[in-house]
Amino acid sequence: MGSGRTILDEANGLVWLKPSGSPVSCVEKIKVLNENYAELKALAHDALEDALLMGCSTDQFRQILHDMVDGLTSSITEIPE
Repeated sequence: MGSGRTILDEANGLVWLKPSGSPVSCVEKIKVLNENYAELKALAHDALEDALLMGCSTDQFRQILHDMVDGLTSSITEIPE
């Protein structure tokens, strides 16, 4: 099973892992995952800046995002290899 840690490849950026820990190799899947990551990162950045402009705490905002991600669930189960 994968460690859940972010793995970076200097040439290709993020390495997306299967539940077994082996890398996802399908180019189209990697493209979609990278696009989703970029969109989420941009949205989170914009939301952080909005929170700061409205006088909120950076630490609290980060904790709220962390808690939100930790609370995500899915009706889809991991696909075994």
